Parts: sequence; C-alpha cells; structure tokens
Amino acid sequence: MARYLGHLAGERGLARNSVLAYGRDLRRYREYLTACGLFSLADVDEAALGEFAGALRGGDAEHPPLAAASVARMLVAVRSLHRFAQREGALVEDVSQPVRPPSPPRRRPKALTVDQVLAVLVAAGGAAPDAERAVTEPAEEASEPGEADARGAGATQKELAGLAEPAEVVRRLRSAALLELLYGTGARISEAVGLDLDDLDLDQVTASVRLRGGNGRDRVVPLGRCAVAALSQYLSRGRPALASAGSGPAVFLSRRGGRLSRQSAWSALRTAAEAAGIEGVSPHVLRHSFALHLLDGGADVRVVQELLGHASVRTTQIYAQVPADQVREAYAAAHPRELEPAGVGPADQVPGTGCPALPPQPSRLGTGQLV
Repeated sequence: MARYLGHLAGERGLARNSVLAYGRDLRRYREYLTACGLFSLADVDEAALGEFAGALRGGDAEHPPLAAASVARMLVAVRSLHRFAQREGALVEDVSQPVRPPSPPRRRPKALTVDQVLAVLVAAGGAAPDAERAVTEPAEEASEPGEADARGAGATQKELAGLAEPAEVVRRLRSAALLELLYGTGARISEAVGLDLDDLDLDQVTASVRLRGGNGRDRVVPLGRCAVAALSQYLSRGRPALASAGSGPAVFLSRRGGRLSRQSAWSALRTAAEAAGIEGVSPHVLRHSFALHLLDGGADVRVVQELLGHASVRTTQIYAQVPADQVREAYAAAHPRELEPAGVGPADQVPGTGCPALPPQPSRLGTGQLV
C-alpha cells in the first residue's frame, strides 16, 4: 500500500487530497482483510473481493452501509492496488479484474436554488436579515466603486461601523469574499484557500482568478462584479488586519495570520448556511450550483467543463441531465399526440383510440413526387 500511494503521488502526480482519499479507502480494505485472516494480497481471491463489496453495502458495527457510488469508488482503489502489485511482481495474478464496481444511478448533483445561494451569501456578509432587503435597498451608502455591488454578499460601511468588535467586521468581510469566490468561480475549497495574491486580477475589464487544480491543471476563470467587489473590500479592509510577518502571499488568512485552512473555510460556509436557515450546504454543493446555474442559463457544457477544470467532458455531462419532471412537462407541451386541439369530434379521432387525428401534413418532396 505504501509503495502504491507513493506511486500515485510521485509518478502519476495525483493531488495530495486524492492520495489521502485513496489511503483512507485502502486502509478500510486492509482492516477487512486482516479481520478475515488474510495478511497478503496473494491470499486474496475473487470470492474475498466479492464479500468485501457486500460488506461495504451492508455495513457493520463500526461502519454504516455505503451507497453504490462510495462502494464503486472504494473498489476502484482496490482494483488499482492489485493491478499495481501485479505490475511490480508482487502478485502472479490480478484476481480483482473480474470484480466490477456497481454502477450508481447517474443523477444530477445536489445543488441550491439561486435564491438559496443568495441567502447564504447575504448571511455570510451580514448585510441584511433577508435576501430581499439585501438586493432591493438603495445604494446611497456606497462610498467607493463596487461597494454597492457587494451589498448582497457583505456588510455595508454603515452596518459594519455599528458592530462592536472589529474582529467580527473582518470575519464577515473574509466570509463574504470566500463564498462569493466559491460560487462565482466553481472553485474547490482547496483551490480557494490555496490562492495567492498574484492569482487575482481585479481589474473591472479583465477580472479573473487563476485556480490551481489537481495534476497541475491550472485554469483561469472570470470573476463577476459581485465577487470582485467582495474580494476588493476584503483585501483593502479585512486582510491587512489579519496579516502578519509570516503571512506570505496567501489571499485568505486565519486569525493568526497564516493561510486559512480548509476546515476554517468550511466552517465559514456552515455558519452562513445556518444563519440563512438552509441545510445541506457544503463547498462542493456551491460548486455544483455554479455548474447547474450556468447550464440552466444556456452555457455550453464544454465551457462549463473548462471552468470546472474537468479533464473529461463526460464528468461535466452529469450536470446536463434533465430532471424527469422537466422531461414529462416538455413532452406534454410539445408532442403532437399530447396536444388535443379544441373541438375535436369523433370524426377527427383515430378509430378505436379516442385520440385526435393529426392534421394533414404538407409534402416536403415537391409536386409530382410520391410520398
């Protein structure tokens, strides 16, 4: 296992978080084999692998049952380990290949509505008690360009001035900037906290951010005006209050001046979601929402693929699936046999069906040609 994880990090260049995920899955596999009295991959046969998959689905006293997607992910890690061991000469035969991971149903990822996202962003900045007030109040309080645009994502000068603790002002500015960035760019949480100052371009015309994905796949994503406004306020008023001699170029800083951790960033989102009264919010749900809202707004799936940093468009296409209720509505609204014209009598119906007959269709072949 140690050699395989080293191979993933050193030779295949997987991101650190991906290697950690493989390690967690393989430790679970090792625990299962040890409990079964199997202490070498050479002792494992196809039946043992099948029983391991069944144990994952059924769960035990220490582990809850896993969904099909989680079982599939774990079996992929196990099969990769066996394949690596065979290539390295540690195994004569790879018994894992006949074991196929279950195919989980392909559903649209969970996402928030636009109104729900707006409510979370408003709560992060503490601009108003509800989304409606945040987006409808006049902008006379704005004292610099872009501040009015951030009213839905961060507190105004007047509201922030009324706070007793300056630390709370800084926290709200940071949370608003972080969440606007996550939703405005579809960034992963690790990409957001890993940002350096040089990665940001806050010019009104060319505003963008360079995100460093796994496997060295960097991408440049445009920044919308709300994200630019929130980041500008944080960088001018929030970050200087957090910065210390050892802060370095990190954009998002912790209270002690170091780079903000993934856990602290997650906590900022959770706090905003709780304040907004919305459940089931996570950084990846914001990423899903970013993708789905773009596609629902008419963006091309290939463009969304580039913005998300997916290596294959097949990964992005899961967002493009149309929900079943929308399929039924579109069918009922567009199919000729579902559109019953007013005043259809028995003479106009198809015999024995009670369904209206289609009106005569003009020929597309031209005069004198048989249809």
